Amino acid sequence: MTSRRRRSILLAGATAALLMVMSSPSAEAALRYYSIAPGVSLNVRSGPGTTYRIVRVLPEGSQVPIFCQKAGQSVTGPYGTSNIWDGIANGEYVSDAYVNTGSDGYVAPLCA
Repeated sequence: MTSRRRRSILLAGATAALLMVMSSPSAEAALRYYSIAPGVSLNVRSGPGTTYRIVRVLPEGSQVPIFCQKAGQSVTGPYGTSNIWDGIANGEYVSDAYVNTGSDGYVAPLCA
């Protein structure tokens, strides 16, 4: 294979990889993890409220990525009262009142 052809293939592969990262709406948000409140086991729910079913429970000391956020039921926790719910995985939400984001507002894009 010629060096010109090899460079062309490498450039095409690098361009494709860059486009995949840039087009992923959660790529940037996934890079930052946030701690849940100390001493708390946190319920992960299927939607933005306590009436949604519990999908799993995060153990004390967990950290979560916040891919998106959504308004929902207002909850009071260690970090105040908030109606913001953090999307931590596909169809999985935790109350922002239990996550140390350093903000009372949104820190990630809105969930679809």
